[in-house]
Amino acid sequence: MANQFAMIEGASRSLHLQVAREIAKRILSGALPQNSIIPSEMELCEQFGVSRTALREAIKHLSSKGLLESRPKIGTRVKSREHWNMLDSQLLSWMAGLGDVNKTLNQFLALRRAIEPEAAALAAKHASAEQRVQLSEYYQQMLSLMESDKPSEWFAADLQFHRLIYLATGNNFYIPFANVLQVMYQGFAGHFSQDDDDSMKLHTLMYQAIMAGDQEKARQNCLALLTLTTQRIPELELA
Repeated sequence: MANQFAMIEGASRSLHLQVAREIAKRILSGALPQNSIIPSEMELCEQFGVSRTALREAIKHLSSKGLLESRPKIGTRVKSREHWNMLDSQLLSWMAGLGDVNKTLNQFLALRRAIEPEAAALAAKHASAEQRVQLSEYYQQMLSLMESDKPSEWFAADLQFHRLIYLATGNNFYIPFANVLQVMYQGFAGHFSQDDDDSMKLHTLMYQAIMAGDQEKARQNCLALLTLTTQRIPELELA
């Protein structure tokens, strides 16, 4: 494993995060296999060009996310995948650009199909007046940007539209998924083409159902929208 890491430069306060990111990317990509022992402190300090303090902080940081485990006389081991905190926003941001993008997007959309339709139903029931006004504003932004040449602005409005649905459920346990959604949008936005008429129609139906308080229609149209998006994964224009 010699010389597999690049030298790290930057402010001392951020060195350990840079080191953590580089090690995490190796783990997430499979370059450092599950249950393998990573190089020793001395080797890693030399490869990264950092102090033991910075390295140990990086190891501690990754251990808190379930990626690493240190044991006396054995060393630091990569934990098996079931221990990884895959809903951690930092890990998700580090995943961008690693591995099979379509596979990652399919897995993420599978999670959304399992969770977001119910979030839409709950939003239809529990969204506050202020949240309904915000949702309307994001929806109108999406409509006005449909024919524009500003895809980044459209995606920003689309992100806030879907993120607000989670926040409007009235259930605090949906909030982490709103944050996960934001990280995934930011990390993978370049792999999507702008929405089309069919997709926008489903956005409209979901929006109308939420505003009308119709839980079942909100649920059905959200699922239909995510199913349509999933079906189009092979058609995505990869960056």
